[in-house]
Amino acid sequence: MNAPVSLIDSALPRHDWALDEVIALFDLPFTALIFQAAAVHRRWFDPTQVQMSQLLSVKTGGCVENCGYCSQPAHFDTGLKASKLMKSEVVIEQAARAKAGGASRFCMGAAWRDLKDRDLPELARMIGGVKALGLETCATPGMLTADHAKQLKDAGLDYYNHNLDTGPEDYARVVTTRTYQDRLDTLSHVRDAGMSTCCGGIVGMGEQRRDRASLLHALATLPAHPDSLPVNGLVPVSGTPPGDQIKAEGQIDALEFVRTIAVARLVCPKAIVRLSAGRETMSRELQALCFLAGANSIFVGDTLVTTPNPERNTDDALFSDLGLVPMPVGAGPNAH
Repeated sequence: MNAPVSLIDSALPRHDWALDEVIALFDLPFTALIFQAAAVHRRWFDPTQVQMSQLLSVKTGGCVENCGYCSQPAHFDTGLKASKLMKSEVVIEQAARAKAGGASRFCMGAAWRDLKDRDLPELARMIGGVKALGLETCATPGMLTADHAKQLKDAGLDYYNHNLDTGPEDYARVVTTRTYQDRLDTLSHVRDAGMSTCCGGIVGMGEQRRDRASLLHALATLPAHPDSLPVNGLVPVSGTPPGDQIKAEGQIDALEFVRTIAVARLVCPKAIVRLSAGRETMSRELQALCFLAGANSIFVGDTLVTTPNPERNTDDALFSDLGLVPMPVGAGPNAH
């Protein structure tokens, strides 16, 4: 089933995608799909620029959620030891090191179901300190109320990460301690507060292509497309249901992963599409195909929350060989 040319001939953002249209993009011949995605990418971005972000887990483990892809829930025995919220001065010091290493955005993750009033002052100090370094700020401490979103905005937070994880029909298979609507409500509070959204999902959890299409359809039909769209490849963690399943059955096909990147670029053309978790096990060739298909952001640093990430010298060598350079701070889609 091929998508009509009218669906992919324009690089202008749309919010009226039908699920069947998104599935049709996935079904395009691989070379045609990558060509279209690369063309749309060049309409809005310099294809040689890749945003460098760094993520720090400022509060690890002990989460009351049961997200099947995550190593941090108290529900699972993954061997991870829970820790308390880090002090803001320690986080700011880590952010300064990230900036010195070339990062332009610093993300702070906390293993909470939702943000509590008692933790807001310390989190606000972190955000203000990181912002003062000249870095873009991002945080992901769980679900938010409208008031919490406003307070984070006032503290200087630029981006709020809150992934939809998978398609709505597949969601209950992955997590049962919150609903899809809970995720959408938090994203609404973030937008209403004037912050940018960082929202994507995880692939390779045993879902079907239709589920991946459904996830991207959900993102593309939000009132505003995500400003950043991370596509995570599941890193299988022993003790979690998807981790044990994937270790037994094998990870997502590499070309299917590239298709997911390409379709994300087509349905959310102005988003920064992040090649996120899972890069440690991706070949150089697979990563190169992802950049060709429209990915223009990565996480740098030795770890990504609790999972391994490529070493910086490995990324530097890949960037050199591909002719890629770091994206400047504050860069976004072209206005033309």
